Amino acid sequence: MEEKGEVEDPDRLRTEDPTADPEFVSCLLQPPTAHDGPNYVGIRRLLLLRKARSASPTAQQRKEWRCNGKGYVAFRNFLRSPKNWESMLPSSQPSTPGRSGNWASSPGPQSIFFEADGWSSSRDLRGLNNSFGHRTSFGSTTSDADRQVRGFEPAYSFVGMHCIFDSCKTSVTILKFGHMSSDLLAYGAADGSLTICLVSESPSVLQQLRGHSKAITDFDFSSNNQYIASSSMDKTVCVWEISKGHCIRVIYGTSSQLCIRFHPVNNNLLSVGNGNREISVINFSTGRVVNKGQFESEMTAMDNDHTGHLIFAGDAQGCIYTVSVNSHTGSISRSHWNRSSRNKSQITTVQYRTYSMAARGPVLLVCDQDGNMCFFSVALEMQGYLTLLCSLKLTPRVHSIHASFCPLLSLEKGEFIVSGSEDANVYFYDLTKPKHACVNKLQGHGSPVIGVAWNHGENFLASSDFDGTVIVWKRAKTR
Repeated sequence: MEEKGEVEDPDRLRTEDPTADPEFVSCLLQPPTAHDGPNYVGIRRLLLLRKARSASPTAQQRKEWRCNGKGYVAFRNFLRSPKNWESMLPSSQPSTPGRSGNWASSPGPQSIFFEADGWSSSRDLRGLNNSFGHRTSFGSTTSDADRQVRGFEPAYSFVGMHCIFDSCKTSVTILKFGHMSSDLLAYGAADGSLTICLVSESPSVLQQLRGHSKAITDFDFSSNNQYIASSSMDKTVCVWEISKGHCIRVIYGTSSQLCIRFHPVNNNLLSVGNGNREISVINFSTGRVVNKGQFESEMTAMDNDHTGHLIFAGDAQGCIYTVSVNSHTGSISRSHWNRSSRNKSQITTVQYRTYSMAARGPVLLVCDQDGNMCFFSVALEMQGYLTLLCSLKLTPRVHSIHASFCPLLSLEKGEFIVSGSEDANVYFYDLTKPKHACVNKLQGHGSPVIGVAWNHGENFLASSDFDGTVIVWKRAKTR
């Protein structure tokens, strides 16, 4: 019999007479419990005995293990950080024609997980790639064991396409989910149409709103989702009652109306940025302009803070303005201004968020057509003064491509942004890691992706492209 604590040879165990080992016999003869079979209990107790003997040297071996001289922590980081994921992506699948509002029959999950952290040299990976392969997550096919190793992975895993709307024959320029809504989706197109959909249980088109003669540039839901206000290149603003599908008010301007927002507290006020370098505050009930502010260039994007006291607006020259608003009278005054980059490029996205883990306070996302993504902290106590925290430079865009925060994802470590792209993919970026910013991408569109939007609860992501296809992606369930 071997000394305790020494690992025994498996071949020897098979040839030895078991009765020669008193401890072996005593394990098998111990009485079973009421819930277990006698054979299983004896074998289990034997295995536990063998495990106790070999635990100490095994633990010591793992403690002393080395991976290319970097240790066990480096091996763990390798498992969490697959490289060359670009070569493992599935080929881009064109959108399915003739299935507007139907469940998508995607060939499989379209999501690839990637997180770059730790291993910086491909030379360090050479031996490990041959032995262990790449750890890749294809939506819901990831095992539970893999999810435990990479606890952050399910946050941006997708199980594939939830549904597709392809009834629009022109570019879908803007899309949004309803205020605090999980399934109410609207999208505006270059032909002037505005489509209202439901995407949850049985995807369907609720309303086709037609009244604009040119491309819709922006729209916004009222706080109760009863009304929707849209702006257009035809110089008009239309207010629609969603349930009836009727246009209840048309407000005429003298230039293209480029961006629009309901006041978050006083829904009787509308803020509209136009091509005449103005922000107009309009009384929704009367249709009259109650105040105006003049700026240096066309106002192309805007958003409100949660209190309604501030408007953040971007213009065609790359400037970002903070504008103070009186919630009762609608009077406005400029407070601060900033610039997204040295190049004078049109601002395509301005989005405010009340809290970020990275900034420990309110933040603002600004994207321009030159490919710059800027992440600002907002000092509300200083009338919305902006401080640049980080930025990311992408390739310049031909189209006015939009981006959005990923609110739930950003509760984790990092600041995640989702954006469309010219190469027909939807990309996820972590702005806090500029060297390895791209953490995921979704493939399925057949033309440049222009708009992206999350629903409330963030289990659906909608994206629209230049050919008029809208895809609703379903996020994988997380623990």
